[in-house]
Amino acid sequence: MELGEIEIRKLQERDLEELAAIEAESFSMPWSRDAFAQLLEQPYCFYLTALLEGEIAGCCGYTSLCGEACIDNVVVAERYRNRGVAQAMLGELIARGESDQVEAFTLEVRVSNAPAIHIYEKLGFVCEGIRPGFYEKPREDAMIMWRR
Repeated sequence: MELGEIEIRKLQERDLEELAAIEAESFSMPWSRDAFAQLLEQPYCFYLTALLEGEIAGCCGYTSLCGEACIDNVVVAERYRNRGVAQAMLGELIARGESDQVEAFTLEVRVSNAPAIHIYEKLGFVCEGIRPGFYEKPREDAMIMWRR
């Protein structure tokens, strides 16, 4: 499948409705439009949006504190999965974080989410622990990953 050109830019208010719809189709406990809107107001949060074929394909971002960033959310619309969108977004997110003096990145991922774990490992993340029962709907352990 041809990738096409992925445009990556900062999350904007005009993205929020479509992003909330992508969340709702992707997760059992999706973030709302208002949750994303609150991120735009926080100086310690940084979020990117990916566009493919002129449409919002996904979003990712982090919350930073004292040189470390927790990647809070990574979502790609189902129709754009397996096209390199997540890896492109995360690569850009990490590059921008490092340019803003972020020295380490962490995230949690469902232990069953092999495609996401594979992407994170390609970007230099390693498993450093498990959070038992972290996720709900369905209940599942989370793998704690770090990139230092």
